Amino acid sequence: MPRLIEGPTVIASAGNKPKQIQEFAGRVNSGHAGVSVARMISPSGWQEPGQRPEFEEITVVLRGLLRVEHAGGALDVRAGQAIVAAPGEWIRYSTPDEGGAEYIAVCLPAFSPATVHRDE
Repeated sequence: MPRLIEGPTVIASAGNKPKQIQEFAGRVNSGHAGVSVARMISPSGWQEPGQRPEFEEITVVLRGLLRVEHAGGALDVRAGQAIVAAPGEWIRYSTPDEGGAEYIAVCLPAFSPATVHRDE
């Protein structure tokens, strides 16, 4: 029988401003270790530290613009677009535009503070 996930767990975020992370599936909300699915609501001007995660991250932008810096430059990902970051690749996310952004992040395996490896 399918299992209903009644709602997400809100998780604290890293970065210079508060960002809402709503985990629907993952280590915290559903006990999934193989995948995590979270909705992000990020304010204008938010930026997190760079990271070199051990997991693949697929991000689908629903609203606004998500800037993804990487070792070779930066990509602006807009509503209706997606980006895939490979495990071990250095990346940094930010939402520089007015109005911030809303996006879905899927991590394989599931996001973990122990495997994200943020810059100091």
